[in-house]
Amino acid sequence: MQRLWQKFQLNGQVALVTGAASGLGVSFAEAMAEAGANVVLVDIDAGGLEKTAELVRGFGVRAVSLIADVSDEHAVIRAFAQADAEFGRLDILFNNAGIGDPEPKQLHEYATDTWHRVVAINQHGAFYCAREALKRMVPNRRGKIINVASMWGLSGPSSIFPLPAYAATKGAMVNLTREMALQYAAQGINVNAICPGFFRTKLGPFDEPAFVQAITDYTPAGRIAEPEEIKGTALYLASAASDFVHGLMLLIDGGCMAK
Repeated sequence: MQRLWQKFQLNGQVALVTGAASGLGVSFAEAMAEAGANVVLVDIDAGGLEKTAELVRGFGVRAVSLIADVSDEHAVIRAFAQADAEFGRLDILFNNAGIGDPEPKQLHEYATDTWHRVVAINQHGAFYCAREALKRMVPNRRGKIINVASMWGLSGPSSIFPLPAYAATKGAMVNLTREMALQYAAQGINVNAICPGFFRTKLGPFDEPAFVQAITDYTPAGRIAEPEEIKGTALYLASAASDFVHGLMLLIDGGCMAK
């Protein structure tokens, strides 16, 4: 019988993290490495990728950095092929790459090009990456896909600021997670989502005191989370500890959605 702590070990496994050059992506990569997994890091930011790779290698595992724009279908296909060449397996996908609305705007003021860009990364990119991961997981009848949605995929953000494209794409991620979970549960593949609240990342203007005050006041815990606080959630969903968990939207939001 496996001891409890052993269920959280990922020794010899391979995790691919998109959006790995900054923010929550760095914490996801670190969590995988700390548990023993080798990590494939995907982003468009070469400098940020190398910094994350150095952190990952510090845990004694391998890290491979791949520059790819997830909104480019062919770039995603090439990245997964490169990961195959390096490791020959894929056990875990963190479908994390995403952007926010460039600035809060009501829908009638929203630019078409901006809408398409947010959708291309947050929604199309998630689809491309999930599809490539599943092509590898289905034949093995095992794997973990963790989609990174948002608490704003479960509720509208306009109670604080209007983010129509972000809300739409994260809502899509929530229901895509449910659909994928139903499709692949019987094949031994766990598909779940993390729905973060306010974390101190590049997605918000944290140099603006009014913004920081507004989101702090909105959060029942009375503070903003640091990126490393998501590591435990990430490891749970990536490990054997969650083998009977399918289609979960795991909120880590300081109590916001409990209102």
